Amino acid sequence: MTATRRGRPGGALALALWLSLPLVVASVSARAAPPSSAPALQLADKDGRIRTQLSSRNAVTISSELAARIATLALRDGDAFRPGQLLVAFDCELYQSQLRKAEAGIDAANALVQSNLRLVELNSIGKFEVQQAQARLKEAQAEAASQRSVVNRCSIAAPFGGRVARRHAAAHQYVTPGTPLLDILEGGTLEVQMIVPSKWLAWLKPGVAFTVEVEELGKSFPARVLRLGAQIDPVSQTLPVVGAIDGEHAALLPGMSGWAVYPQRQK
Repeated sequence: MTATRRGRPGGALALALWLSLPLVVASVSARAAPPSSAPALQLADKDGRIRTQLSSRNAVTISSELAARIATLALRDGDAFRPGQLLVAFDCELYQSQLRKAEAGIDAANALVQSNLRLVELNSIGKFEVQQAQARLKEAQAEAASQRSVVNRCSIAAPFGGRVARRHAAAHQYVTPGTPLLDILEGGTLEVQMIVPSKWLAWLKPGVAFTVEVEELGKSFPARVLRLGAQIDPVSQTLPVVGAIDGEHAALLPGMSGWAVYPQRQK
């Protein structure tokens, strides 16, 4: 299985621009921006709230590692799956035949080694012939291991529990190595992505509690800060922050947006 973790589009700067867009537009509409050689990026609204976006802890694209026909691909967009559940199975009759051939080669090479060892005891052949037979046995074992590795890729199991975000292929379709098959999202606790002013580092630490107001639902959910970014943007003087919603809520979905409210800052 080739599992590629998809980066969030545009990086930290793009996320910062998206999160601050409603505030920037509102500011421009209200009054003309004062002349400045490097205006600061406005992140918080008049109430001190920060734009946020919900995301899954892991967003992975499952791709094929084989050139083969898909035998089974039952899950569709939105379907849930368990850890270890079969996601994709390929028609691997050819690869399995090659594995059986390689394993038969091991048996033949091993028989030759045993025969040569008996002949050495009878002084019928020299040790060189035995060494050659042993080398051929190792070669056969390596070939079988290679073929076994290929056969092990004939099915793809879920690396975690979650849901299918998008299906790129279908059963009976012939695919080549690297062909995307499924986009999957890990279930469970959702992460909260946000960009905050770097001066908040004076009080913002992992574990700080805050509330997320989700616009799509019109509801608020408790959350906490998980980790702080490793680098401050020198131009905007901002820092990426990742939080987590407390508990699991079936109504929440990756991609939802809203506002982060920090009571500690409003005191």
